[in-house]
Formats: sequence, structure tokens, C-alpha cells
Amino acid sequence: MNLTDHSHQHFHSAPRPVIALGVDYPDGEIIAPHHHKHDQLLYGLTGVVMATTPHGAWMMPPQRGMWIPAGTVHEVRTLGEVKMRSLYLDPAITQGMPTSCQVVGISSFMRNLLEEASALPVEYDEDGRGGALMNLIRFELELLPPIPLSLPLPAHKGLARQCHHFLREPEANITIDHWCDALAMSRRTFTRLFRRETGLSFVAWRQQACIMAALPRLAQGEAVTTIALDLGYDNPAAFSAMFKRILGTTPSLYRP
Repeated sequence: MNLTDHSHQHFHSAPRPVIALGVDYPDGEIIAPHHHKHDQLLYGLTGVVMATTPHGAWMMPPQRGMWIPAGTVHEVRTLGEVKMRSLYLDPAITQGMPTSCQVVGISSFMRNLLEEASALPVEYDEDGRGGALMNLIRFELELLPPIPLSLPLPAHKGLARQCHHFLREPEANITIDHWCDALAMSRRTFTRLFRRETGLSFVAWRQQACIMAALPRLAQGEAVTTIALDLGYDNPAAFSAMFKRILGTTPSLYRP
């Protein structure tokens, strides 16, 4: 379903601390930068979702979730057809949840809860089954494991330009010296600047960027070997080892 302006306004003004919604998006959908007064949990049954803020990018593969705190300005892009389930929560009941965007694992139990919740009317009976279901979801939120699928983006103009170029054309073997030459910086100045701007080493950021470039292709069923070689890895084993070290599982498990 897609929300009209009227129904969207009614949805967000509903007097309930937790509200669930199911929405389907086509491939290539772009939702312009916006923010919510609610905390939001996204869950995609299919497709890949990328959320971008002024501070970074987060990628949500199929069957995973994404936490977006209230007030966070974010743009959303879909890669493939996305069947989305969303929770909107009053920030008064989410103390202890992350204060920045975070990709999270979604258990099979939580998936079932989200499916049931999205079928409820917006103004469900808080003293009945609907209220009990939403209350259980609130407890389960605290158990969602974080997944390192974020990519901080620098504010420094020259460095940001290099990062965005890399995201368009990822290359696993590109070196610090190549970026130093492009920015006319010494290696020492570059490494200090990069860590200060992103919180990561250049190598760690490059690996994260390669994973985020690979995920949409994996979700579309492309072969691991093809993706690894396109990204510049010497062989699929090297790519798979890096992928498993960071995400704790092999890239093949992210294929449909």
C-alpha cells in the first residue's frame, strides 16, 4: 500500500505509543530527506534499503532491520522491490535504544510480531490483543543485535569527494597513497584526517564500502565470484573472508 497525505497525517497523529505499517516500494524509489517525530524501526522482507543522513549511510539487506531515531533527517532509496514493515514509536518509551541510525538483526520471532502488528488497525485496542502485541514488541526491541552496515561520510570537502567517487567505483585494492596524491596530502596528514572525519581507518572504511557495494548485487542473486572480481579482489575466497570477518557470515547467505 501507499499512503495518501490524509491517511499519512492520520497515521502519525494516532494516539498510540507504537504504530505499525506495511508498505511496498518499487525498485529505485527515492524518498526525499525528511524526519519523524517518532523513533522508527524498518524491516524489509525483500529488497535492499539505503538510508543516508548528513553523517553517513546505512544499508539494510533483506530480512534485516534499521533503527532511525526521532528527528534524524534521512533520505531513503530502495534497491529492488521492497516489502517494508515499519514501526513508529513514541520516544518516551524507547529509552536505552541507539541515539543514531543502526542496522540490526531481526529474529524469526520478531518478524512474526511485525507481520501481526502491521495487520492491526491504527487505533487498536490498547487493553486487548493489539496492545499486548505492541507491548511485547517493545521488549523485543532491546534484544535486536547490531550489524556493522554503516558507512560514515566525512564533512571535509576534498575527502568527501573522494569517498563519493569510491562509492560509485569501489576498488578493494586502492591504496592510501593514491588518495594522498589526489588530495595533495602527506600520508600522515591523510590518515589523521580520515580517522578524525570518519572514526575509521582508511582500510576499515574501504572494506565497509565494498560490502555495501556488494549487498544489493547479492540480494539480486549475482554470483559471489563475479562480485568479488568486479570489486578488485584477487579471488572470491579473499572477499568472502573479509565479508565473514565483518558480518559474521558468508556472502552466499545474503543471496536469495
